[in-house]
Amino acid sequence: MSKPVYGNQAASVKATDKLSGAAWMICAAFLLFFGWAAFQIGLFNGMRAEFEKPIYVAALVSGLLMLASTILYLRTFKLESQRDLLTAAAILLPVTYALSLFGAASRYSAMNMLFTQFTYAAVFIISILLLRHKRLNSAVQHSVLTLAYLIVGFGLLNWLGSWKLAGSLVGWFSETVINGRYNDAVMTDSNGLRLTSIFQYANTYAAFLMAFLFVAVFALIRSRKWAGQLLHGFMLVPIIVSLLLTLSRGGLVLLPVVFILLLLFLKPVQQILWIVHLAIAGLFSLLITSPVTRLGLELNTEFTSSSALKGWGYLLGASACAGVLCLVVQRYLAPYLSRKLDRLESRRMSGLWIPAVSVAGVAIIAFLFIGTSARNILPANIGTRLENINFRQHSVLERFTFYEDAMKVVKDYPVLGAGGGGWATLYEHYQNNPYLSRQAHNFFLQYLIEVGIVGFLVFMGFILFIFYKFSRQYLRRETDDYNNGFFYLIIALSILVHSLLDFNLSYAFMGMLVFLSLGGMAVAMESKPLRFTWNKLWIRAGYFTVLGVGTGYLLFLSLGYIRSSSEAYAAKKLIQVSQSYEEIKAPLVKALNIRPYHPESAMYLSLLDQKVYEQTKNEQFLDEAYAVLTRALKDEPSNKELLTQLASYYDQKGESDAAYHVYLDNADKFMWDINWYAQFISRASLLGQQAYSKQDEAGQQTYFASALSAYRHVTDGIAHLKSLPPEQLQGREFFVTPTIGLSAGRVQFLSGDKDAAAAAVKQGFTGGYEDLTDSESLWTTAWYSGVIARSQELGAAALKRSQEAAAEGKLEIKDQETLNKQRYFKTGLDAYTYAIADRDAKQQDVTVTPELLLNTAKIQYMSQDMQAAEATLKQGLSEDYSNPVNRELARWLMAVQQRLQSAQDQAVYQKLIAADPEEAARINEVAGMPL
Repeated sequence: MSKPVYGNQAASVKATDKLSGAAWMICAAFLLFFGWAAFQIGLFNGMRAEFEKPIYVAALVSGLLMLASTILYLRTFKLESQRDLLTAAAILLPVTYALSLFGAASRYSAMNMLFTQFTYAAVFIISILLLRHKRLNSAVQHSVLTLAYLIVGFGLLNWLGSWKLAGSLVGWFSETVINGRYNDAVMTDSNGLRLTSIFQYANTYAAFLMAFLFVAVFALIRSRKWAGQLLHGFMLVPIIVSLLLTLSRGGLVLLPVVFILLLLFLKPVQQILWIVHLAIAGLFSLLITSPVTRLGLELNTEFTSSSALKGWGYLLGASACAGVLCLVVQRYLAPYLSRKLDRLESRRMSGLWIPAVSVAGVAIIAFLFIGTSARNILPANIGTRLENINFRQHSVLERFTFYEDAMKVVKDYPVLGAGGGGWATLYEHYQNNPYLSRQAHNFFLQYLIEVGIVGFLVFMGFILFIFYKFSRQYLRRETDDYNNGFFYLIIALSILVHSLLDFNLSYAFMGMLVFLSLGGMAVAMESKPLRFTWNKLWIRAGYFTVLGVGTGYLLFLSLGYIRSSSEAYAAKKLIQVSQSYEEIKAPLVKALNIRPYHPESAMYLSLLDQKVYEQTKNEQFLDEAYAVLTRALKDEPSNKELLTQLASYYDQKGESDAAYHVYLDNADKFMWDINWYAQFISRASLLGQQAYSKQDEAGQQTYFASALSAYRHVTDGIAHLKSLPPEQLQGREFFVTPTIGLSAGRVQFLSGDKDAAAAAVKQGFTGGYEDLTDSESLWTTAWYSGVIARSQELGAAALKRSQEAAAEGKLEIKDQETLNKQRYFKTGLDAYTYAIADRDAKQQDVTVTPELLLNTAKIQYMSQDMQAAEATLKQGLSEDYSNPVNRELARWLMAVQQRLQSAQDQAVYQKLIAADPEEAARINEVAGMPL
């Protein structure tokens, strides 16, 4: 019996096959698809219409390409080898995501990840079918490397101020270009400016750069032409400089780890050449990093052509020098080393001593740049990042927390998982502290959460089998570097290793790169014949039938989802420019007809219906809002925005208890959301106040107990946060807000515990309320009036700051000030409610003064609740127009009626103008106030 042949000898790459025009067309379309995906498909992390459409387009295109490829190779595909079986098994990856739909925490996110995994599986299958041919394999490698170099250049264009040029290059096909600028190609965070290129996230760009730094070195060494050697040597410096500009600690830490792992696959001569080339490029990169960093910081503030030319001069000059030196090394040193070390390379274990020495070398370099002043040769921002690399650093501690919390999710969803997006949907229920992270920062843990143990074992078995079989084959490799798949190993290994610390594969383009590389490795791996006879007509027919039907169904779904996404995005844009209810509603209804669980469409339509109800009081709009919300919440039970809208619906229906139960029943889903708990405690307190006024003791005790339990949750949480390591960041704010302090204090006061009430008020009354915490003055007319007036002042100031931040494009500041405004106004309105209750119950001799009513109405006006403001102002108005407070009441009443476009009270207006003619201008000023 003849000995079976494996690997390249078993037709892993067919060098002599005739390639049809169809094969070249599929390959060309496949590569164009990759280029489109690089600039179009961002992070799969949200429920926003503008970002989801590329997911479905990618699934559609990859599915069509896969069908074309399988049809082309239908006759030659035989289930005879391990590689063939692996190709067939790739469909199990999306199947496990389909199974996870049964217990998905979010159907929307789970469906998006199903389409994503289908895209990955399609890319893998297409890769195996195409890369078996040497010429196609070579074309793919050259194209992928060219695309990588273009991405590096694109990032540096943005860093050196040429963002208009960069945006114009891709803006014609990429939705990520906004106002001529590629969004967040240079991002800003607490560390300053960080280069991200197409990824909008610096750490993922670092993983990409790490992979293609090593690919470039590999391409340099295998190239036989001087032009190729010069080009790849030239690109080493831009890649290293870009890596440093990402400020990614994870990238810098894992770079030497991946480097040493890759060295283990190389022979001694190649190992030495890798080290020499990287040393040359690293030296030139260090020489120019400081000026390039400084110039980039300047150019992203204010562009000047002289600074841009200087930056490009440094970069191109250093790259050219490095390229020439690398060319010299390849021309003269490489042949010399090959002659001198020929005998050494034939010895067993000869490839281990250089990696072992490299470990020591890496340790020395790390010590120099982290533990000594040698880091001062780097820019200050990079030096600071290096200095902070340690296990007590906040990002390390936060990741450990993510991982611990992730295992809590796995414990509750062990078998089939929580579905795609499971972590993003559920993490607030399991988190140890109020961090904000829709990613677990570990791809493998996140995968385990999404598909459970079953899907995780399928995936790990899939990739480990490829790595094991490839490694066995590569260590007995032939000399043709285009065929042996090491190019693909570098990419897959680099990205997957970095994904131990980050969420790189949440970016579709990175996932596609990994699965393309796994396909390239599978083509070159050792592939033994199958022990059992699988190459039977009925098995092959059954497989292709399942593949075709499944693909066809997902293609059909993707077409519908593309339409739904387009309609949702159209509605979102209309909301910004149109006032027509019917015009905005039409695309939302179309979007929801296809996907009734689409969170953003459901939220917008519900909000639209509720606003129309406020104006018309037509119950049919509320009924539609309720139907839309409850349908969406069946598949999105943890969606905070939808739940908030549901509570708002109950408020408009006058069903305060039902709105309160929305917050009560879902409080455990948002354990560290202080805004949720502020609403929860406030509503429980107000309902308890109503029960108290009606002498409903049972209802009073229920609501008061609920409010105090939630208040203890907040105070216990604050105490827990104090136990965190001092280096670990807390995350989102978590404190006793003024609303919580007021509401909890009110409950304790009515429960007879005045000392606890005073303590709660004092704990919550910070940030401008401190002078209102005297326990002797609480719950009096003057105190209520002071709280409401202060709330109005602080809220108005926050509103102004929010508007200024919005005008300057400072969106984070705008959002925070908007939240502050809402908190201040909520405190004032709650104080007004309590004052009215005390007045009606004749407690504490509380009276409702015109000043108190005026400030309450101002809060209602600036909260855009015009009808409530009008009613409040009318309560305080008197006939004494010589009184400045009464004139101000009348002035705001006229402004409210002007805003409402309702009939103006002419009698009041005439009396006001008669008292002071300048009031006409003041009315217009109030009515024109931006809100």
